[in-house]
Amino acid sequence: MRRLTPLVLAFGILLTLVAAGPALASSYRYWSFWDGSAGQWAYASLGPSMARPADGSAWGFRFAVSKDAGDEAARPRAAADFGAVCGATPAAEGKKRVAVVVDFGVPADAPSGETPPQDAPRTACAQIAPDATAAEALAAVAKPLRYNSAALLCAVSGYPKQGCGEPLSEGSGSGSAPASGSATGPDPASAAPSASGSGSGSGPSAGLLVGIAAVAALAAAAVWQSRRRTR
Repeated sequence: MRRLTPLVLAFGILLTLVAAGPALASSYRYWSFWDGSAGQWAYASLGPSMARPADGSAWGFRFAVSKDAGDEAARPRAAADFGAVCGATPAAEGKKRVAVVVDFGVPADAPSGETPPQDAPRTACAQIAPDATAAEALAAVAKPLRYNSAALLCAVSGYPKQGCGEPLSEGSGSGSAPASGSATGPDPASAAPSASGSGSGSGPSAGLLVGIAAVAALAAAAVWQSRRRTR
């Protein structure tokens, strides 16, 4: 029984680390980007500077503290309804119409010392060139915009005044400081946190892998020590 005790302990530590892995995933305070072309909000696969919305489509932007995965991010609170936003805007030759929804989020997600510019989501019909991007549609109705050096959307209509997609410590809320040791932020190509960053939701974190390796080494040492005692 004494031979098994170190192995049981090591296995228990391993299970604890694996179970804790998802809980350690970072949340981010950032502007997420949504495609509502099908009438329902879907997490956009391209960033606003790369996506080229079709005439008659709807695109949404939501500021919130969200996990680093599209299925966990906060969606815009207004419907992806082109007709409701652009129905009263007549078509113009050489232009396309794009419904834009800007949701500034809730006070609980606001950075310290700031509040959302308005409670309800803002909607506007952007009339832009046929080859214009979603970023240009947003700029047409919600200036000023702010981007960082990696082309990540940081602010819409000047909100927030500071910060840009920082990872937050687990359980943090309004006014909480960014988590230390990471400046990865959401991926500008998809408006979602990078799959290779510290907050990746697509696989185990580096810390978890290190912990697993350490437990494996502990288990091997325990086996070696047990065999040595029996000689």
